[in-house]
Amino acid sequence: MAGTSIDTSGLDRILTLEIARVTERAAVAAARLRGRGDEKAADQAAVDAMRSELNRLPIDGVVVIGEGERDEAPMLYIGEEVGNREGAKVDIALDPLEGTTICAKNLPNSLAVIAIAEKGSLLYAADVYMDKIAIGPGYPANTVSLDASATENIHAVARAKGVHVSQVTACILDRPRHARLIEEVRATGAAISLIGDGDVAGIIHTTDPEQTSIDIYLGIGGAPEGVLAAAALRCIGGQMQGRLQLNTEEKLARAAKMGISDPRKIYTMDEMASGDVLFAATGVTDGNLLQGVRFTPDAIITHTIVMRSSSRTVREIKARHQDLEKFD
Repeated sequence: MAGTSIDTSGLDRILTLEIARVTERAAVAAARLRGRGDEKAADQAAVDAMRSELNRLPIDGVVVIGEGERDEAPMLYIGEEVGNREGAKVDIALDPLEGTTICAKNLPNSLAVIAIAEKGSLLYAADVYMDKIAIGPGYPANTVSLDASATENIHAVARAKGVHVSQVTACILDRPRHARLIEEVRATGAAISLIGDGDVAGIIHTTDPEQTSIDIYLGIGGAPEGVLAAAALRCIGGQMQGRLQLNTEEKLARAAKMGISDPRKIYTMDEMASGDVLFAATGVTDGNLLQGVRFTPDAIITHTIVMRSSSRTVREIKARHQDLEKFD
């Protein structure tokens, strides 16, 4: 990066493309282990690769959403400093392997994901569960709310879309905790797309219902994934709310250490990810959003999406990497 002009007052445009290399490298590392049944090995490979590439970036970054708190994660833990320390001060949210089980079973929609934002722009969320609701762009403000029931939200989306409820599809994680939610949504007449993992992709799918058939995301998933999804929606449009599930004294204490004082607060998309935000995701396995990594005898092929909130630019990058030693 010698000779590169760095804008320390914000995100430099060069990061829009450099960030793609970070997720590409993590995705390739994980893809070498997809379908092998070893979630930990695939996740560790992605973490190692992402950290190595992050430290090449011209940033002075701090991980605010990562692999866990310092005593739980040896690398890319919350609070870890990354980058070459010469550029803009930034917050980083990341999931080197979104959908570890998906990757281990070689099922759809496993991704390598990262968001970079101006310092102080990303919610410093504890690694706990978050109740989430999200819809794509084009709806009136406040169409949906976590304070409303699932039934009310489904009907609100149908009205705003101008269709019968039977033409609405909700994406929900297939978990025992969602049994009542699933029953309630089905009682409305709406369809449900159940996913086994990967709710960052599930939320992003609401932004293109013609392609994905997903109109609304509902349910409880990881708070880190919630912040990453909010960062993506900031770039491409949509509405999202999240409420942390701080239902034990230990979780309340962890959240308090991160500056969260109101355990029942509903966070808007802009409160989870504000300012100028860059978001990138590379497919590990094939999915609705991205193709997975392809290995050929003479190249590695990756499919990445890179977005920026300030310009609302969305780039799709289908890259053919012929320098195979880079990924060894």
